[in-house]
Amino acid sequence: MILLGVILVLLAGGAVALVATEDSARYILFGYTFELNHVEMFLAGAVTAAALLLGLWLVGSGSRRGARRRHRRRTARAEASSRMARLEGEKRDLERKLEREHAPGDRLVARGSDDTGP
Repeated sequence: MILLGVILVLLAGGAVALVATEDSARYILFGYTFELNHVEMFLAGAVTAAALLLGLWLVGSGSRRGARRRHRRRTARAEASSRMARLEGEKRDLERKLEREHAPGDRLVARGSDDTGP
């Protein structure tokens, strides 16, 4: 959308430059000669202004959409990062708990096959 907007703004600017550099109402464009009266010149100006406004709107709209997309991506990354930090913290806690349970000073008694119990 931004590219199309920029193209429309450039076309409108080119039309304004063409009209501003000509001394008469006769314009040569791509090998064709145009001679416009006052009403046709007004309509051409209105079309040029509409193209300029549409181009500016497209550039603004595309920029806002891109900013929203970047914001969503940044937010998702931050959420994923905080989720990973939380999970890593939980993992470290579980590892410490597991190490404490299997510490060498524990009084766990393992039953073997030589045990003759009831």
